[in-house]
Formats: sequence, C-alpha cells, structure tokens
Amino acid sequence: MWWVLWVLAILLALFCIVDVWYFLRAAAVILRAWFQPPVWDITAEQVLTGRVTPHDIDMCHMNNARYLRECDFARFSLYMRNGVFKAVRALKASMVVGATTIRYRRALCIGEGYELRSRIVTWDDKAFFLEQRFVSTKDGLVCAVMYCKQSVIRGSPDKILQHLCKRKVECPEFPEDLQHWVNFISASSQALRAESGLEEKNK
Repeated sequence: MWWVLWVLAILLALFCIVDVWYFLRAAAVILRAWFQPPVWDITAEQVLTGRVTPHDIDMCHMNNARYLRECDFARFSLYMRNGVFKAVRALKASMVVGATTIRYRRALCIGEGYELRSRIVTWDDKAFFLEQRFVSTKDGLVCAVMYCKQSVIRGSPDKILQHLCKRKVECPEFPEDLQHWVNFISASSQALRAESGLEEKNK
C-alpha cells in the first residue's frame, strides 16, 4: 500500500514541476513519425491534423500560446521524416528556435478540425526558415501562419543538407515577406547589441 502512495506522490510532484504532457506528446509525435515513410524532398510540405479540445481553449477558441506549442510538435515530425534530426545527431550539432512570428487571421473554435502544414522555405549560413500554416478543415481558410527561424548550433544548414543529399543543395530564394522579417531580426539584433555595448567591446 505504501508503494502506491509513493508512486502517486512522485507523479504528483512531476506534474507540478514538469510539463509532463508536453514531453509525452513530443515522444508520441516522434515515435509516430519514426514509423511513417521518409520524405526525401527537404522542402516538401508535411501535414499533421488536429482538433481544438477543451484543453486548448480560452473564451471558446484556441489559446494563442497553443498555436506555438502545436508548431513545436509539427517541426519534430517534419525533422524526423525528412532526416534533419538524424543528420544533426550525426554531425554532433543541435538546433534551437532563434525567432518566431505568427499572424492570427481567424480563431479556431472548440471542436474545429485543422491541418497544420509545415515546410522549410529556405535557409542561410546559420539557420533554416520555416513556414507553418493552420488551415481549417471546415472551409479551407488559413487561420494562422507562422514563420520560424531554426538556428543550427555547431553546424550549418549547408552541412546538414550535404550530409543528407551527398551534394551541394541550392538555396531557394527568400520570399519578399520572409525577407522583410529577416531584415527586422537583423535590425533588432544590431540595436540590442548597441544598447548593451557589445559593438563597442568588439571594436
């Protein structure tokens, strides 16, 4: 009987201090992608389906933070199926989110189904740039669209792609709207560096 109480106490502590559902969901997404067919085209769009549940909502529509959380899981699936995760491990590199921006066009309401369409749009010498769209299955409307800058640490997108494709892969051109956002990131970084005095220290 005491061991049951100990197990319950440990589970309660875990749920209090760790986002257990996040890690369980991430593991499930990665495991599912592991058994799905690989996607050889690095820029191919991949689709995950979802539905707005009571756990996702505030005021009867999907909470704004939930969109970013769902995008996390979609990227895990994307990188598993197109081989990027495997290449990153082989090269002993890692990836972190360097920046995101999201535009909400129409609320996804409770019970509404959607497709989360993710794709790598382009890349530079330090990061991949992805687009992720929430498309309602009710009427096909793009309810939200997000851009993500996925920075590569101890490596580069070119090295990852050469590892995967065994050749040099030409970088697609930056769409105009994405280029505006990248310019904003660069300007923001320069302003923050100047504000903290880093530019003067580097002179």
